[in-house]
Amino acid sequence: MPLSPTLTSALTAEDELHWIALRLVPGLGTRRSTQLLERFQTPQAIFRASPSELEAAGIPPALARSIVSGCTFEPAASQQQLLLNAGAQLVPFGDPRYPETLRRIYDPPPLLFARGRLDLLSSVCLAVVGTRHPTPYGLAAAERLSGDLARAGMTITSGMARGIDTAAHKACLAAGGLTIAVLGCGVDVVYPSENKRLAAEIAAKGLIVSEFPMAATAFPQNFPIRNRIISGLSSGLLVVEGAQYSGSSITARLAMEQGREVFAVPGNITSKMSWGPNLLIKQGAKLVQDWNDVILELPQPAQRRLIDEGRQRLLNQGLTGSPESSAPGGASEPTEPGPQGIAASRVLRQLKTDAATHLDTLVETMEDTSPSEVIAALFELEMLGLVRQQPGRNFVKVW
Repeated sequence: MPLSPTLTSALTAEDELHWIALRLVPGLGTRRSTQLLERFQTPQAIFRASPSELEAAGIPPALARSIVSGCTFEPAASQQQLLLNAGAQLVPFGDPRYPETLRRIYDPPPLLFARGRLDLLSSVCLAVVGTRHPTPYGLAAAERLSGDLARAGMTITSGMARGIDTAAHKACLAAGGLTIAVLGCGVDVVYPSENKRLAAEIAAKGLIVSEFPMAATAFPQNFPIRNRIISGLSSGLLVVEGAQYSGSSITARLAMEQGREVFAVPGNITSKMSWGPNLLIKQGAKLVQDWNDVILELPQPAQRRLIDEGRQRLLNQGLTGSPESSAPGGASEPTEPGPQGIAASRVLRQLKTDAATHLDTLVETMEDTSPSEVIAALFELEMLGLVRQQPGRNFVKVW
């Protein structure tokens, strides 16, 4: 008999202890956990079962004895304290808050650890993934599309890794949108460490989720495992940049197996970072040039929900907001960036979105403008959000 959601989402301390203890049984794994839950319905019933009953459910004898011994209850109690310290919560498979999209994949995690807004688990999500070593073009595309899709009402899901993942989360938050970070470690562990501030902001405004226990280390083998959750939570998956055999390509394959829409941003055919998305497009992924290319290909229930939620947001605002300022892609580039308008406009014309320009090159190109004027113009453009400085005094135009 398949496991169905319980009538209440409230977990008692004893429920938590048994769920965590089940998660910590060595060698049990996702499929066997689900198999036992389908047979016995609750972790408490699993731990009360005899070794012969567990073996009858398909569990090897040594593993059955390990479950019956209750050896994981002591570390489970430690996990409960870590949950409390981090302000985290558990969302077990039978909980009505468990996302339905994730419940339907081949190997859903029996237990989720979460920090932040659990209501986002039921929102319309889009996964945005890509390389950890993006080009300026890839960063610009991830930021533009993630921000626009967030303004359209989608929750952006990614893995908080360096590169495209981080860019997607930051752009979503900057647009006032909602985002979910799926980690390959415990939800109380920040990886990479430079994303400490980002993790705190996501926990406060969005959601951090993981199937790995509290304090779990970010081992390399964890990341391919967590990728199925990134795609499983989402209605579709957008690949921005990645090599042919990258982690983002693995996630795209998982999304296809899960029946999700797969989208890809086309790239320069001479760049190895474009091999992954360009190959996906050849294989049938939807080519994306702007946010609307994603929205129009979503399943109809997701489209209807976005329309209804957008209408409700307008009603809540009393129709007083400016459509141009709140709509995706609504921000426009000022014709005169400020007091240094002429110099700034000329600098902006020299910069590119897909390649960085060094300060020295910029100064040499603009021979009739002094270096101090160029630097002042760059500073003003940065303040306006039209230019971004990269390491080594390199600059790119924000798309």
